[in-house]
Amino acid sequence: MARRPLDDAPEVEVLSRSELRAWLAANHRQPGGVWLVTHKRSGGDRYLPYEDIVQECLAHGWIDSLARARDEHRSMLWISPRKPGSNWSRVNKAHVERLEAQDLMAEAGRAAVERAKADGTWTALDGVEALDVPPDLAAALEGDLRVVWDGWPRSVRRGALEILLNAKRPATRAAKVAAIAEAATKGERPFQWGRA
Repeated sequence: MARRPLDDAPEVEVLSRSELRAWLAANHRQPGGVWLVTHKRSGGDRYLPYEDIVQECLAHGWIDSLARARDEHRSMLWISPRKPGSNWSRVNKAHVERLEAQDLMAEAGRAAVERAKADGTWTALDGVEALDVPPDLAAALEGDLRVVWDGWPRSVRRGALEILLNAKRPATRAAKVAAIAEAATKGERPFQWGRA
């Protein structure tokens, strides 16, 4: 069996939010991520809720991403320093607001927020999350295709808009707009990987 990326990355096991907070306070400056190993819900008082992990990561300028099983009692979540240029979701901005209100934001987390506000990534997803259809996509979805677009679930439309937002070159963006319109023409959802 071929080894997967991150297979040899370090693991850090924590049993509580306070342990995670202490680890992040001591290690938030390290350049690379780690597998955070936590007990599953069946672990009782050793279980650390996902929302607590997300909030502690944000408080220290980190972010979560890939999840994996560790064994029958534990799971792993890849956590790493938030990269500059990483867009902030509405959910994560709400977490930051609550953390600030509770005086739980660490200086590293505040620095990540200030960097995002300065470089525009703090607000980059606002239009996506409001499901604002940009003019180039609106033109491609005229008539019945706009009805198809409006009928897709919010998550599908949001995902398509974020893919458009992340297209760096005009030619790439134009190809993504065309792919969305083509999917609508076929009555399919765009960018649905893994479907047969």
